[in-house]
Amino acid sequence: MPTLDHAALTWVATTCGAHSATAGERIQSLWSGYGEIRRVRLHGAAATVGSAVDTVVVKWVRPPAGAAHPRGWGSDRSHQRKLRSYAVEHRFYEYFAAQTHAACRVPACLGVAERDHGQAFILEDLDAAGFARRFEDRPRQLAAAVAWLAHFHATFLGTAPTGLWPEGAYWHLATRPDELAATSDPRLKHAAAALDARLTGARFRTLIHGDAKVDNFCFTADHRAAAVDFQYVGGGCGVKDLAYLLGSALTEPELLAQADGLVDAYFAELRPALPAAIDADALEA
Repeated sequence: MPTLDHAALTWVATTCGAHSATAGERIQSLWSGYGEIRRVRLHGAAATVGSAVDTVVVKWVRPPAGAAHPRGWGSDRSHQRKLRSYAVEHRFYEYFAAQTHAACRVPACLGVAERDHGQAFILEDLDAAGFARRFEDRPRQLAAAVAWLAHFHATFLGTAPTGLWPEGAYWHLATRPDELAATSDPRLKHAAAALDARLTGARFRTLIHGDAKVDNFCFTADHRAAAVDFQYVGGGCGVKDLAYLLGSALTEPELLAQADGLVDAYFAELRPALPAAIDADALEA
């Protein structure tokens, strides 16, 4: 597991215009031992995100020597895709994140560097910015996350995913041959290619978050949402994000009861946010 040594903390402090920096609590470990996300306290910080900040979040990526999937799906293919995902996240923050706005809030990226055979991201501490709540107040927070997706998709509608994944999403057919082979449902196996072709061939494409589970959203006390983790952002049909979000937040009975209303809520947010030249009726159809 990588650690924030003195040299790394000096880099964080210098990048953020602080006199010094100290490592705080670990927020989480990255998947399959690829690193960690840690809060770092700045001392004597300059104004970096609109006002003087006391803390930042450092995402420290250093792949293990023998990478393996915790469910037994480890392969060189999955390892290379994971490495590519961090390069995609770097690209998103460097070239695309500035186009987001308050309705699809993301953390400001204060610095990225190649360090110790990996990468390090210095990100705005969204907890300190008021987005300290996780998914607990389900109806209102889920509505906020749905609205976030609608505004993100409207913002990037028609945007070419240059340097990102040509086809975004953590789960899509071309990247999951092992999982498809392990699927026991013959109907799903038979339909998978046709379903995937319908989604990838959608007329209205945008940038999708790509890993829009509820764990990647955080919320303010008044139910505004922000999203993190842009490793799988890329081109795609926005409904992929929406389906993944709803599937991660709701049980199967809840999905049956609530999905139609939440899809309607998504399009109610999306329509007024679309560019004037877009035919909203054709998009929704």
